[in-house]
Amino acid sequence: MSEELRVTDLVTGYGKQEIVHGVSMTARPGHITCVFGPNGSGKSTVIKAVAGLLPAWSGSLQLGETDLTGLAVHHVVRKGIVMMPQGGGVFPRFTVTENLRMGGYSLADASLVEQRIETLIDEYPSLQRRRHVAAGSLSGGEQMMVAIARALVPDPTFVLLDEPSAGLSPALVSETMSRVEELRKRGVGVVMIEQNIREALPIADSIYIFAGGYRKFAGTSADIRDDQHLMSLYMGGESDDQSG
Repeated sequence: MSEELRVTDLVTGYGKQEIVHGVSMTARPGHITCVFGPNGSGKSTVIKAVAGLLPAWSGSLQLGETDLTGLAVHHVVRKGIVMMPQGGGVFPRFTVTENLRMGGYSLADASLVEQRIETLIDEYPSLQRRRHVAAGSLSGGEQMMVAIARALVPDPTFVLLDEPSAGLSPALVSETMSRVEELRKRGVGVVMIEQNIREALPIADSIYIFAGGYRKFAGTSADIRDDQHLMSLYMGGESDDQSG
């Protein structure tokens, strides 16, 4: 697929509090788009709106020619966008297979779901061995693998990742970034919210930096001059925005 994910002039927030003030961004299938910014910058709020978890107060959300604005979560999944919550969000008491089955909840064809599960389990030998084990008993790295495989069950165009490295050891952070790169190799677009800039920058095809609910930067790692420039953008001290 060649459908771009486009967020245009998005305004949204929680309750009556506006958090995101007219943010725009574009992500491409088969590319890794990283969104950086301090806590409270609005980055997670944006992808929650894309996933249908928050309403767009104004602006638009589109996947190719499909308008996603106002769609419920299960309809967004059917259109090709899946969100993986922070930490992966596995169901600890469910087996690996049951967790993967949850990834297909929005699909009407149960046989297709089972077929995709078998295909994914074949691709991850360690999951094949543990398929009947409760996900909560797996290591952090294995749980992340389950979460990524579950996100792939609906055969998405895009996967939205909310800080996938949060709480992981340095070794597991590196492994998680490798898993994200595997998604790109499959042709899946990734929009990744991440605090671990050092690990995420090398795999990013495009970068956005948010601060205070505004977009402060849009470009690539090559457009960031040095660490001082990066931190100035990150903290919202200056704007170096480019057309996204």
